[in-house]
Amino acid sequence: MANASRARAEWVGFSTIIIREFNRIVRIWGQTIVPPVVTATLYFVIFGSLIGRRVGQVDGYDYMQFIAPGLIMMTVITNSYGNVVSSFFGAKFGKHLEELLVSPMPNWLILTGYVAGGVLRGLLVGSVVTVVAYFFTRFTVVHVFAVLSAVLLTSVVFALGGFINALFAKNFDQISWFPTFVLAPLTYLGGVFYSIKMLPPWALAASHANPILYMVSAFRYGFLGTSDVDLPLAYGIMVGAVVVMFGLAVILLNRGTGIRE
Repeated sequence: MANASRARAEWVGFSTIIIREFNRIVRIWGQTIVPPVVTATLYFVIFGSLIGRRVGQVDGYDYMQFIAPGLIMMTVITNSYGNVVSSFFGAKFGKHLEELLVSPMPNWLILTGYVAGGVLRGLLVGSVVTVVAYFFTRFTVVHVFAVLSAVLLTSVVFALGGFINALFAKNFDQISWFPTFVLAPLTYLGGVFYSIKMLPPWALAASHANPILYMVSAFRYGFLGTSDVDLPLAYGIMVGAVVVMFGLAVILLNRGTGIRE
């Protein structure tokens, strides 16, 4: 009976975090949904329609078709990351995180709730950008499992990254440093706008050290049936990143890193 009551209390707490995150996303939709959609639209217009006509085909596909999956994934990455880092740091800054930490919920479940909120925003915005993409080009889903699994794993990875960043951040400047100087360069150099087969040997070798390349390529494979990387390796990297980062986030949260300091 006690176990059932505890499980019920934990479920209420977990679902409350998700509902709160969803309401936050919807309430400030002008900040959470509109900007990434407008940005993606500009990318489609500038890179796809204007520059794409001169580029021609990449790997046998029109340039617009080729970059569409990459732009969708880029949106998922930035929004999954941004939602968690801003929401969790906001809870720290507002001094209402303590109320959550003293609740009956275990830390791993609190983490899961915030990550689920980040995934929710990433998938929501990614879905809207996918609809926008269909106004500019036509592409079909060749491998449904690859699309769903790649986008879900990637979203979880960067939601966890946002959580870890929020734990260590001491001010609002520190939650924008990593996305600006690390995440953005890795994303742009992750094969979103080009195939790495077009690169010189030294750049091709360097690109394989970028984990985002594997995520974008796995997602693109689901739409186009072509990939720049070995797919088993790509999934191994994504699954491994989820396991390692989740374990690290739980350890940091249990130690009170960035919370009790």
